Amino acid sequence: MTGTPVVDPIIDFRARAEELLPEGASYDACLSCGLCSSGCPASGLEGMNPRQFIRMAMLGMNEELSTTPWIWTCTQCQRCTYVCPMSIDIPALVGMARGAWPWEKKPKGIVRSCQAQLRFSSTSAMGLRSEDFIEIVDEIAAEVREQDDRFKRLNVPIDKQGARFFINQNSREPAVEPEELGPLWKIFDYVGADWTYASKGWAAENFCMFTGDAAAWEEMVRKRVDAVNELGCKVWVNTECGHSFYTIWKGIQRFGLEANFELGNLISYYAQWIREGRLPVNSEWNRDNLKFTIQDPCQLVRKSIGDPVASDLRYVARKLVGEENVIDMQPCRSANYCCGGGGGFLQAGMTENRRAYGKRKFDQIMATQADYVLTPCHNCHSQMEDIGEHYGGHYRVVHYWTLICLSLGILGENERKYLGPDLAEIGLQS
Repeated sequence: MTGTPVVDPIIDFRARAEELLPEGASYDACLSCGLCSSGCPASGLEGMNPRQFIRMAMLGMNEELSTTPWIWTCTQCQRCTYVCPMSIDIPALVGMARGAWPWEKKPKGIVRSCQAQLRFSSTSAMGLRSEDFIEIVDEIAAEVREQDDRFKRLNVPIDKQGARFFINQNSREPAVEPEELGPLWKIFDYVGADWTYASKGWAAENFCMFTGDAAAWEEMVRKRVDAVNELGCKVWVNTECGHSFYTIWKGIQRFGLEANFELGNLISYYAQWIREGRLPVNSEWNRDNLKFTIQDPCQLVRKSIGDPVASDLRYVARKLVGEENVIDMQPCRSANYCCGGGGGFLQAGMTENRRAYGKRKFDQIMATQADYVLTPCHNCHSQMEDIGEHYGGHYRVVHYWTLICLSLGILGENERKYLGPDLAEIGLQS
């Protein structure tokens, strides 16, 4: 991202902001309390904060707001809206500002990811074509069957008509760490889930939403909705990924799409299957009482499902590692701070700003003295690993599926990438 963009036409931010207000509300009643800025890790980056942003909108400083690079450091996590007495939706204005930037001036990493999604029917932001995805799935499934007799009949269906669950797969696993596909498949096999992947529209991520281009966002959501409708699946379920849930949940509403299915979240199904006894996990493997904390993904908790899924996150974690071994960050749940991995920040090429943003999350994690961070979000995962290494943290970041399979004694030797030496040997045959 280079140079100050030439934006034409300039957005009338005051008029747009007025459109977002509920009936009877007025920005004249804004308390200027600063809660939005105090709760925003992006405050101070690029000389801007949420309170300044909305006050400048009210003053008609449209050119300044249309060209400030701060909009790419705002992750649109909505914590400012959450704490605002008037529920002012500053992230919506940020999205409008992003959309006004010329494509050649937007962060190249975000643009490349969106363009990759638009290029192939897979909708993969990593440019993974469907034929390659299918080949990788077949290879890894064969390896799982070969390595563990308990899964010698493991089936990984693709384009199964009428399956209950349509599984939305993040591209990161098949593209760069295919060994991480196996644990989730084992869980589905263990509970006897009726599920399928699709040969098109299977990818989870949506960086087109982060460009601010509503038409590109809609195209991505529409392709995925069409894929689920065509297969006649009952429930769309995303893998452990935050923004993939929000982008389709919000996109269906925003663009008025016909979705003939329910939207489900994998964490809530983990919780359901544990309660039903279909996933008989326990914490006996955590003999050293290692401590775990939980990152609540903004896109999944605060921006969409809310505290019910935050409760499921904790229910599953406590069953996995022991009640006394889960130490919450403060604040947490819907009030939790964004880690700085969302909103396309990881792809924006603004590393110094991103790490500065993440310092508040790093301090939160370190205050818990946890050995591991559990999070169902790839962007959170990558960001917390990076800031941990950058600021000298001692913790590791791990997926839920890894600990579920570890607890059940079905985690393969090559499926332990995110486990430290304190856990890496547990359950392995000598």
